[in-house]
Amino acid sequence: MDFNTALEKIKNIVDFSNNILNELVSYLYENFNHYSWIGIYLVKEENLVLGSWEGPNATEHIKIPIGKGVCGSAAASGKTEIVDDVKKDDRYLACFLSTKSEIVVPIKKEGKVIGEIDIDSDKPSAFTKDDKLFLEKVADMLSEHI
Repeated sequence: MDFNTALEKIKNIVDFSNNILNELVSYLYENFNHYSWIGIYLVKEENLVLGSWEGPNATEHIKIPIGKGVCGSAAASGKTEIVDDVKKDDRYLACFLSTKSEIVVPIKKEGKVIGEIDIDSDKPSAFTKDDKLFLEKVADMLSEHI
């Protein structure tokens, strides 16, 4: 699936769904083969708390302090993080043995991080600049509805 078509479908989910986060993670999981696990974390006080997720297994990391791990680092900096090889990044909080790479995209409202999209892949170096731009647009859409 191409990113532009996906953005149109996601816009419909965001605009018309009563269960935006669950439908979004399901849509991404079902339509992008290199997205092995998808979670949306929401900022609650000084932590990221896992909301909706889709993947073969649940993660033990349902609450992550801001600043800890790749997810916490992205929340602290407000910048997208792409890790091509999780085994080479000391910040990585291991969720699944199969995970090879990760992208974390902050969701911001009025310049403040309110959540993030966290995606793992079982493929090394799975995430491109196109994934980054696409997911940042998705995060922008979500920011109006969280």
